[in-house]
Amino acid sequence: QVQMVESGGGLVQPGGSLRLSCAASRIFSPNIMGWYRQAPGNQRELVARITRGGDTSYADSVHGRFTISRDNAKNTVYLQMNSLKFEDTAVYYCNTAPPTRHVWGQGTQVTVSS
Repeated sequence: QVQMVESGGGLVQPGGSLRLSCAASRIFSPNIMGWYRQAPGNQRELVARITRGGDTSYADSVHGRFTISRDNAKNTVYLQMNSLKFEDTAVYYCNTAPPTRHVWGQGTQVTVSS
């Protein structure tokens, strides 16, 4: 079974940037991939998604600050996060959109703190 491996998280100050990567454990190129996040006490939410052809959409909370992209040849999806805010603190995951249960990886922690 394919699994996603997320990386690139870390501790960053408000206003800072991070670039997350998500690689599939094997060849995997579904039509729509998404980045999700889950903050403590909250449900997991979809923040950005991208089609195989490159069409993107974003949650209102991140629109204009985050950019999703993908490299189909490398089975990799990226999330460029700029102008980070305290409320962006969460564990970030990638998966298909809508999500496929067995594909969830461990996620990568993003902490925005001064």
